[in-house]
Amino acid sequence: MCLLQIRMSKEIEELSPLDDSGHGDGSEDETEDDDPKICQVCGDKSTGYHFNAMTCEGCKGFFRRAMKRPVAQICCPFQNTCVITKSNRRQCQSCRLQKCVSIGMKRELIMSDEAVEKRRMQIRRKRMYEEPVMLSPQQEAIIQELLGAHQKTFDMTCAQFIQFRPLDRDQKSMSENSREPKNGRYSHAVMHKPPTKDPMQQTNNFISLSPPSSSFQSLENKERKWLKSGLFTSLPHFTDLTTYMIKNVINFSKTLAMFRSMIIEDQISLLKGATFEIILIHFNMFFNEGTGIWECGPLQYCLDDAMRAGFQRHLLDPMMNFHYTLRKLHLREEEYVLMQAISLFSPDRPGVTHHNVVDRNQETLALTLKTYIEAKRTEPEKHLLYPKIMACLTEMRSMNEEYTKQVLKIQDIQPEVSPLLLEIISKDS
Repeated sequence: MCLLQIRMSKEIEELSPLDDSGHGDGSEDETEDDDPKICQVCGDKSTGYHFNAMTCEGCKGFFRRAMKRPVAQICCPFQNTCVITKSNRRQCQSCRLQKCVSIGMKRELIMSDEAVEKRRMQIRRKRMYEEPVMLSPQQEAIIQELLGAHQKTFDMTCAQFIQFRPLDRDQKSMSENSREPKNGRYSHAVMHKPPTKDPMQQTNNFISLSPPSSSFQSLENKERKWLKSGLFTSLPHFTDLTTYMIKNVINFSKTLAMFRSMIIEDQISLLKGATFEIILIHFNMFFNEGTGIWECGPLQYCLDDAMRAGFQRHLLDPMMNFHYTLRKLHLREEEYVLMQAISLFSPDRPGVTHHNVVDRNQETLALTLKTYIEAKRTEPEKHLLYPKIMACLTEMRSMNEEYTKQVLKIQDIQPEVSPLLLEIISKDS
């Protein structure tokens, strides 16, 4: 019966992808000379020291496996005097094991299963760092589709803006009170397009510093004044601007294949939830973090313009912080459009029915963004960019709700909000 067990359990001796070799487990490679070494167990060609003895790969693997089984299961069918050679080493496991022990192979040098798994993970991690990260053909196609859709539907020259109803600005109070979150400074900027093309002269025309306390008080006084007057002079212009941007967001979304493949009810729900966020991301491309103004081709906008349209500090303060934070990441156009698409495909929007489909699309887009950063960015801290972008997306969700509340309040005071915007922010699907 013992002989039958031996014949039925002949070992398949092949080199494992991860074996117990290396100095950490009692193994050494040949380093002294190039002369062939002989396995001290079976006489086959040795590959170095394994578990404290010069052996071949076959005997190394046999010893490791044998030590993990009860010794009682291994017995010699003869008289424990078998001569182990390369050709017959599989026939008697008992004598082969005795030979391993007699030449000095040590059980304590065998790695545990936990150590083997840990080492396997280290090898995988090392390969990951050594192999360059590359975008898959599918990810490349997604980025190209998003870029094409964005360039087709959004005019980066903002030439259409001058066709909107003009901004009715009070020349005496036409100033910007934007705050740089880092140093708490407030700047005042007149929002006329300066005739000069000299950047230094342009900056001088726009900015004049004033004490933070007086700026803060001035901003609050203006807010109270405009609310009390009940006349939001910038609202007609912002109504036209918002209507134009909403149409662009709709066209951008309809250009995407993964959006068109969804049922119409889910398309509407996704657009209702993401339109404000996509517009916010898009306008960040025009934000000047040095002056705190949005340079949109022939027109430039400041915080006062939004206040003259009826918006209040509950929204404007976090919005300004958002624009400073996002702009300082210095995103590329590819990263901006991926960010817009991730916002669009949010499975938790009210009214969405096919959550799993939307979730898969968002996961694909998020992975594409992460891979793009790893493959295309070279900065030492590029691994921090993806979580920072995701944090900005989260921040926009809280502003979205406040934006809806303020638009409805503005409509109650001065009913000039566009029907399209009211439809977007309505709760009905």
